[in-house]
Amino acid sequence: MAAAVTSTIAEALKAVRKRMSELVVNAGRSSENVRLVAVSKTKPKEMIMEAYDADQRHFGENYVQDFVEKAPHLPLDIKWHFIGHLQSNKVKEVYKIPNLFMVETVDTKKLADVLNRRFPEDRKEKLRVLVQVNTSGEESKSGVEPSSCSELVKHIVENCDKLLFSGLMTIGRLGDTSTECFETLAQCKEEVLKIDNLGVSSAD
Repeated sequence: MAAAVTSTIAEALKAVRKRMSELVVNAGRSSENVRLVAVSKTKPKEMIMEAYDADQRHFGENYVQDFVEKAPHLPLDIKWHFIGHLQSNKVKEVYKIPNLFMVETVDTKKLADVLNRRFPEDRKEKLRVLVQVNTSGEESKSGVEPSSCSELVKHIVENCDKLLFSGLMTIGRLGDTSTECFETLAQCKEEVLKIDNLGVSSAD
């Protein structure tokens, strides 16, 4: 059974990577600027290792407790993305993982300030962060309002020297096949690009 599961995960990754490559070519973009993050929330360490053995290195976790319990038992060259809503009082917990690569859900100045203030002294690299934008206007979703997006980015760039602003993130409206949410995000991007000394990271 284990061999069958391993094969399934490896085959699934292969299929996703193939589809990604096709889409990148069709969009006229470079594959170097596109990354596959495998969402491993609620998944056991064994399944994560199966994906790891199929050359997957970037993984995303939603829940702080699950993340800090799993990560120490997995290879240090994994690059962890925290993709869930992060409360300020949980920042100290996620920083316990030395290979935390990115927090993708920064949506307030308060959270950015706490991430900056709690930054571990022994950490060598700045923490990459994405600003989450609520482009759908749904109250159930986290994220900064589009009208306040550039203000938050500017705050991070100018006041959070331990953080490396790496882009914007949004979660589209469930079941919505239109491009409305992503058009809103593109508008936010245009405003963000007007910020002086932006220095956006092309994350490794």
